[in-house]
Amino acid sequence: MSEVIKLVRNDNRPEITLTIKDANTDTVINLTGATEVVHFRKSGTTTVLATLSCTHVTDGTDGKTKFKFTGTSLNVEAGNYEGEVEITYTGGDKQTVYDLLKFRVREELA
Repeated sequence: MSEVIKLVRNDNRPEITLTIKDANTDTVINLTGATEVVHFRKSGTTTVLATLSCTHVTDGTDGKTKFKFTGTSLNVEAGNYEGEVEITYTGGDKQTVYDLLKFRVREELA
């Protein structure tokens, strides 16, 4: 994903919807029975600041999942951040989406 998702510090309502696709075939990945999380960190660092749970938009067959920045997960300094989507399938198999999500956080005005 090359698009930068723009956020404001301390918000907790932004809901982001993703369509998970196989990078080799460009077909959606069936997420039925799977759980997804997004690991969120500042760009250029190794410390995960938040792990955000995802929910399926429909039944999972269309590869669509969504997540929100809950609680204080956006109580961070302004700057560039990145996220990694990790899928855990029934039985425990894991698959991590290769491309990172890109975020830009700005300070709030008030």
